[in-house]
Amino acid sequence: MESKKIKVGVVGGAGYTGGETLRLLVNHPNVEITFVQSRSQAGKKISDTHRDLLGDCDLVFTSTHDIPADVVFLCLGHGESKVFLKDANLTPATKVIDLSQDFRLGEKSGDRSFVYGLPELHKEKIKKADNIANPGCFATAIELGLLPLAQQSLLAEVYLTGVTGSTGAGQKLQETSHFSWRTNNISAYKTLTHQHLKEVKQSLNSLQSATEPSIHFVPWRGDFSRGIYVSAVTKSSLTLADANTLYQNFYQDALFTHVSDTMIDLKQVVNTNKCLIHIEKVDEHLVVHSAIDNLLKGASGQAVQNMNLMFGLEETAGLKLKATVH
Repeated sequence: MESKKIKVGVVGGAGYTGGETLRLLVNHPNVEITFVQSRSQAGKKISDTHRDLLGDCDLVFTSTHDIPADVVFLCLGHGESKVFLKDANLTPATKVIDLSQDFRLGEKSGDRSFVYGLPELHKEKIKKADNIANPGCFATAIELGLLPLAQQSLLAEVYLTGVTGSTGAGQKLQETSHFSWRTNNISAYKTLTHQHLKEVKQSLNSLQSATEPSIHFVPWRGDFSRGIYVSAVTKSSLTLADANTLYQNFYQDALFTHVSDTMIDLKQVVNTNKCLIHIEKVDEHLVVHSAIDNLLKGASGQAVQNMNLMFGLEETAGLKLKATVH
């Protein structure tokens, strides 16, 4: 007998994360999409906006969210999720997975408390949670690269560089996302002030509570559409062999985070929910490289992974995706 499917709603379904969430959900074996809300596209076919879903989804965007759902994905801009939950009057039984940054630092919405949804750090809490604050994309890549060192209180001064694709800027057109500006170009932004640093420090401090590591991060805009590649440099007395053993042990039960013996590249993770990690040792410095797809492990894929955990499903359900290497 076929098991009862989870009724899912998506709020803010017209943007990049909304579209990516739908791409995963339409092929998820345990899901029935009951509504997809969008103020800007209400009344239009979803496949007219997300043209890759032609033939896969015949739903129409709604302007309301009052159709019953077991879980609602909030694919809204930062600050908008707080407003939505204040006004929406969702039933207490409806679970919420928020993809914005509104609840990542312990904020609440009425009686709703949120668990920070990084499965490699909080899997057991996520399984019992009713509300998830999905981590940021850069935060996910940075944290997965540093958590094993933090658990052993081995972080002091960390210098990070990271490059992200244009989809990380969202779908709304802006000067730095024009094709003519982005192509054959690279630039730094939010030097040492990126908003994801707060959640990174929160996660690292939860493991390394005695001494707070000093994190210095310079993000870059890349000349490609999707993916994040981060390199972290820190002084360490660990040998390369010991560092690899530490990371392998930390992620031995992680289904999507893998430590590579050889140098990684971005194409290995694009279109997957994976995080790949590679470690180098140069003199007294440990260098940890981590790569993810910003729209999947950095957003919608991780959100679906969290949904699977919350509802007791196979963690990889709907997420067995192959990288677009060639």
